[in-house]
Amino acid sequence: MTLQKIRILGISGSLRKESFHTKLLKAVAGMSFPDAEIAMADISGLPLFNQDWEMNPPQAVKDFKDNIRESDAILFVTPEYNYSVPGVLKNAIDWASRPYGDSVWSGKPAAIMSGSVGLHGGAKAQYHLRQSMVFLDMHPLNKPEVMVPTIQDKFDAAGNLADEDTKKRIWDLILALIDWTKKLHVSKDE
Repeated sequence: MTLQKIRILGISGSLRKESFHTKLLKAVAGMSFPDAEIAMADISGLPLFNQDWEMNPPQAVKDFKDNIRESDAILFVTPEYNYSVPGVLKNAIDWASRPYGDSVWSGKPAAIMSGSVGLHGGAKAQYHLRQSMVFLDMHPLNKPEVMVPTIQDKFDAAGNLADEDTKKRIWDLILALIDWTKKLHVSKDE
């Protein structure tokens, strides 16, 4: 059975009110892609992971996991903190992978976008996130890679993504994620 409309769940790795990464995710959600819709998850209400609660997690965690379960693919949009992913993103990933045997990440196709105010665009955060995806049994999209250097210069005064090259690279990434998700879905059904 072929997927008709792919639901991509976008997760920003930043909680900052004026986060460039959340703005990037909002720009993606505002684009009209063939065969896909983009939803956004809010990880700001997730408590710090506590294994004492994993068998009976807070409602915010249950809702987050349900949102992932209902999605066909995941789009991570993350800054880079200290050569890795932010703690809030890692916390969300950990909650959704627990308890053991109840990970909602397993088998999910995923893409990553990152950015930084420097010239490397969050490359190290992407590579650390990819390492986690291997353990989580996710299927990360290898190409194209979207790393946005000098991210602060890509938005207009109103906070809208204004850089045409970045828009084009995002467009290519999401189309590739749609195609990747369809291929994985077909192979799973065979």
